[in-house]
Amino acid sequence: QVQLVESGGGLVQAGASLRLSCAASGRTFSNYAVGWFRQAPGKEREFVARISRSGATTHYADSVKGRFTISRDNAKITAYLQMNSLKPEDTGVYYCAADASTFPSVADVQYDYWGQGTQVTVSS
Repeated sequence: QVQLVESGGGLVQAGASLRLSCAASGRTFSNYAVGWFRQAPGKEREFVARISRSGATTHYADSVKGRFTISRDNAKITAYLQMNSLKPEDTGVYYCAADASTFPSVADVQYDYWGQGTQVTVSS
């Protein structure tokens, strides 16, 4: 079992930055890839970014490439999502998730554990 707790969300204006954190506990954090997903009101949850177990490999949704950066610190058992140049369309609940598989899937069904989410609201 892996427990994940997100933090760092908030209300910001367009163009601002936020850094989300995903604190883990339970099983060995470094055994899991970590993904960030988001869900806007009335929309399905969508993939944002993923980082491999070691942190050497990352993947991003096209909509956030060049603006968001995913990272992790296995010693601190925490993953991060640095979000720059935020846009109103980035608004949603952001979730981190842990995946025991090494296949870099963007499908949420592959992920084994989920946090409760943190709200990000970007005003225009």
